[in-house]
Amino acid sequence: MRIRVIASLALAAGMILLSSPSFAQEGAPTVAPPELPAYEQPICPGDGYIWTPGYWAWDGDYYWVPGTWVMAPEAGYLWTPGYWGWGGAGFMFNEGYWGMSVGFYGGIDYGFGYFGNGYEGGRWDNGRFFYNTAVNRVDGNAIHNVYNTRVNDTANRVSYNGGNGGINARANSQEEAARNGAHIGPASAQTQHAWSAKNDPQQRLATNHGAPTVAATARPNTAVHPKELPPVDRSASSKTGNAKVDQQNQKQQDKLVAQQNQDRQKLQQKQDQEHQQLARQNAAPARTQQVEQQHQQQTQQMQQGHQQQMQQMQQRQSGGGGGSRGGGGGGRR
Repeated sequence: MRIRVIASLALAAGMILLSSPSFAQEGAPTVAPPELPAYEQPICPGDGYIWTPGYWAWDGDYYWVPGTWVMAPEAGYLWTPGYWGWGGAGFMFNEGYWGMSVGFYGGIDYGFGYFGNGYEGGRWDNGRFFYNTAVNRVDGNAIHNVYNTRVNDTANRVSYNGGNGGINARANSQEEAARNGAHIGPASAQTQHAWSAKNDPQQRLATNHGAPTVAATARPNTAVHPKELPPVDRSASSKTGNAKVDQQNQKQQDKLVAQQNQDRQKLQQKQDQEHQQLARQNAAPARTQQVEQQHQQQTQQMQQGHQQQMQQMQQRQSGGGGGSRGGGGGGRR
């Protein structure tokens, strides 16, 4: 099975640190996220892909991040979806994560196997993922590792936990163990997919009124060019308790961020020059498409290398720590 290269590099470098329940992008919204839209799941694009449900994100306004199939970062890993929860003065978003078991996701019924508790969409067996065709659209002619187990789905479209009208659910002991155990954050493809949705006006609640134009995709929308990538992640450096060391760590991270931004600019300039050359040559569409595919490959390779650099630096600064904490924990946030 094809495994995402960057995931293996990340796991080799050590688990990255995840944040606890966090405010989504810019402040905490006091208005609840809209109901989850009803949509059709695209057919699974290939063996090893796992469904990651769509969700409402926030940056001062709600926008819909389409559900999509994502290659599992490592055999045995499952996705715990993110979810919104009431925090007393506003709604907080608990980011999703990959781990060996599915943790708490607010009791939200995202459908397609995520019915509020655990995951009924498939299971791992001897390094292969078997799909439950009762809840997933899978081409049986292309993928043979399937089974069919019916699952009751209440089809509750409430998209948040707690507060007025929210789902009343709390994490059980197994979900707490998943949250507290070793896990990693969203893959680079997922981060780029969310960034693409953020920059698409049609995905905005103010435009689509709760019925997004694109509710789901077969694969994540990933950047073709560096200028389409999300900003370089400026995760807070691990605190050691030593102010001098902490300051040094922050300077190292700032230096790495500056270098990565410079790498992006150089590659973007190179690709822009190739665009100009194609225009001068009045290149055929097939040739232009070929170049764009090369550009996407270059961009993704650079992004994977940058992510590895950041994770290795964070691992060194944290002293080679083990598992990470992340995800939500029921009504308490």
